[in-house]
Amino acid sequence: QSFFSILTGDDSLRSRPMDRIIEPLRLMGADIYGRSNNSRAPIAIIGQSLKPISYLTPVASAQVKTALLFAAMYAEGKSEITENRQSRDHTERFFEYLSIDFQRTEAGGGKVKISLSNQGNYKARDIIVAGDISSAAYFIAAGLLVKGSEITIVDVGLNPTRIGILEVLQNMGTEIEVLEQKVLANEPVGTLFIKSQALAATEIGGAIIPRLIDELPIIAVLATQAEGRTIVKDAAELRVKETDRITYLVSELRKMGAKIEGQADGFIIDGPTSLRGAVVDSHGDHRLAMSLAIAGLIAKGETIIQNAECISISYPQFEATLKRIIEQAQI
Repeated sequence: QSFFSILTGDDSLRSRPMDRIIEPLRLMGADIYGRSNNSRAPIAIIGQSLKPISYLTPVASAQVKTALLFAAMYAEGKSEITENRQSRDHTERFFEYLSIDFQRTEAGGGKVKISLSNQGNYKARDIIVAGDISSAAYFIAAGLLVKGSEITIVDVGLNPTRIGILEVLQNMGTEIEVLEQKVLANEPVGTLFIKSQALAATEIGGAIIPRLIDELPIIAVLATQAEGRTIVKDAAELRVKETDRITYLVSELRKMGAKIEGQADGFIIDGPTSLRGAVVDSHGDHRLAMSLAIAGLIAKGETIIQNAECISISYPQFEATLKRIIEQAQI
């Protein structure tokens, strides 16, 4: 684009690595500068024409993939973006919905390649956005953990690349009913019915990790109540989210009495454990804050979450929704 831009964000966003997207965009001819040797925001961008790229992403990241595909839409030629593993495919479904031509092929060894060329003008369409399963996950967990609970969540997105948490919960012995399935804007959607039930420990790793990376904090809370040892591995990406999620998930759940050990690429939890109320800290991480809130529902005594205002980053209505559910259930 023919203008100058500066992109920045809050403290957590400015601490996240941006070189994973800056480097490939520079290979496309983008003129980009950032802090810390071009690895952190704020980022300054001098708009200019882009050239196509053939690029293998170092991690399976739908955010990096999407940024490069959007850039490829305006590059002068055909670009090829390859991932080591399939990441969330909302962008590909979005392209299909808008009739944007692209090719998706298996590249061997689990790799997936997407090819896309500049197609000039793009036609707009109305879009209905399904409910976010990452946000629904906290209330799924609440329904499973709080004895006597029954919760119905309407119109939740059930994209196969996003429902890793439902697969894990099935492996943990739960039964969640999926009702009224339909398709909205090329995305599968359904209503979930959840009721409280016993949990069994499980092992999580490998190809499923990109499909539930954001749900791992609330899965950790669920694991504290599961019978046996739950192991999460191959999730080192947790260390470069809004915070080092492994470090702070371990420290805060331990304050509540959880038996959790951090690993380089995940964590180990032994359960079930009776949690106790405590003063905990979100460390500015919205997903950690919401997970601790659900843990507080089953803890004995009062739980106080410091720096909980960060929840508004992804779910401004979380507190009001949780309060309404508690009032209805008369917990």
